[in-house]
Amino acid sequence: MNMSLFPDVTVNGETIPSAAIAAEAQNHSAPKDKPGIAWRKAAQALTIRALLLQEARRRGLAADPEELAPARVETEDEALIRALLDDALTIPPVTDAAVQAEWARDPARYRSAPLWDVSHILCACDPRDAAARALAEARAHAVLARLDGDAKGFAQAARDSDCGSKSAGGHLGQLGPGDTVPEFEVALRGLPEGGISPAPVLSRHGWHIIRLNATAPGQVLPFETVRPKIAQALEKAAWAQASRAFVDALARKAQITGASLAPI
Repeated sequence: MNMSLFPDVTVNGETIPSAAIAAEAQNHSAPKDKPGIAWRKAAQALTIRALLLQEARRRGLAADPEELAPARVETEDEALIRALLDDALTIPPVTDAAVQAEWARDPARYRSAPLWDVSHILCACDPRDAAARALAEARAHAVLARLDGDAKGFAQAARDSDCGSKSAGGHLGQLGPGDTVPEFEVALRGLPEGGISPAPVLSRHGWHIIRLNATAPGQVLPFETVRPKIAQALEKAAWAQASRAFVDALARKAQITGASLAPI
């Protein structure tokens, strides 16, 4: 990316170096043919950061970095921004009425996880080995061709699977979200009951031919079960809204060049 194409960014006279924006841009998505979008997102993020840090220092705040997770501790700037938001934002408590109203908008949104009864045939390989991957894929396509959509012959075909489930006709039992590798689950979610994957599915284990035997859709959960989850979501939404309003107020009083806080 040619940094000379982009203007310098200043916030109340403080310059944000182009190198810092370029580094931050790596954390923002953009179409491959439009790198300027990632740059603008990065400039916006660092502008907001500068506004918050300037305000924290103006207020004379200080904060000790906290541990966020094992081996992950806040930076001093992150701790200072946290202290500022704690000092500046007052979030009204979420009322029972608000939680009840949010739930009542569509109770069907709150369901238990679905269960899938699944069988598969594995043609194992190391996907990083191009030759082995191609051979395993050809083998998987040959199995699919023999099946020709015949679900009844699946268990017999699974005898040649490279998975231990071959002794049970490829049956994996009941699976829920997160129980399989992501590629397998994505394919599984797209199958109808009794359906077989139309093409082999590649995962880190090799090529899978997947059959969805049956689906048990998640059940609507009672209000008392989901009350804490709804309350937490409303609190997060209120905090995000208050944070945006606070940043907007700082921006209206600031002198900013080279960046915009308008949505990108």
